[in-house]
Amino acid sequence: MSRRRIGFWYRFAAVLAKPPLLLLFKRDWRGMEHIPAEGGFITVVNHNSYLDPLSYAHFQYNTGRVPRFLAKDSLFRGGFVGAVMRGTGQIPVYRESVDAAHAFRAAVEAINKGECVAFYPEGTLTRDPDLWPMEGKTGAARVALLTKAPVIPVAQWGAHEAVPPYAKRKRLRLFPRKTLRVLVGPPVDLSRYHDREPTVELLREVTDVIMDAITELLVELRGEPAPAHRHARDRALAADRMRAAGAVRPAGNGTAAAGAVPDGAAEGENA
Repeated sequence: MSRRRIGFWYRFAAVLAKPPLLLLFKRDWRGMEHIPAEGGFITVVNHNSYLDPLSYAHFQYNTGRVPRFLAKDSLFRGGFVGAVMRGTGQIPVYRESVDAAHAFRAAVEAINKGECVAFYPEGTLTRDPDLWPMEGKTGAARVALLTKAPVIPVAQWGAHEAVPPYAKRKRLRLFPRKTLRVLVGPPVDLSRYHDREPTVELLREVTDVIMDAITELLVELRGEPAPAHRHARDRALAADRMRAAGAVRPAGNGTAAAGAVPDGAAEGENA
């Protein structure tokens, strides 16, 4: 199979999602010519708003090559959302369980069948104060080296203006109409890493090359230079956990304080 057909569920989701996106947002889409017409491939995308997946899915749907996203497994459990996630072929990520490797196997299998798998290499919303891409996880690099499939970098900007990533009040800011910007670049050249032992150091290096490609595109979209150093992902998430632990410290009667949920606690981490 050279490419995945757009099935019923993807078309159904598009019927529901595209009208409000077209009505509520302007679009600045560039680089569609870099999306392969045939064969399996990987897209790697930055993440700065909860609206990102919907915005990017709209863009890529219009190329005729629908993406399969990696998403937290809780989204697949029953209900309408679960039916759509399963029907559109999204890939569940089972974090911190014996099934955690399933997402990698499913991603490799999909790419080998000629499909597209979309990765958010940061694994969660960026914690960079200015919303630049932070350090990435190595999942996309691992799958890229296993499949040797094209890795297409994608930068997004603008969704955060409508749905801010860590606003204290989760309020939509739809007006005036915001512009959802997507810029796709040519494949990242990873040929020098092929047929080498995928050590931790090598995977880290490949991930940095991927994140550099995404950041360069975002520099073009934003029209301003990126910071000299990428935000440390693990340190930022550790700080989140420490803040959460402090927020739920025992109250005077020995019970946990109510309503203490850290910003982004519901965000599912990509592989």
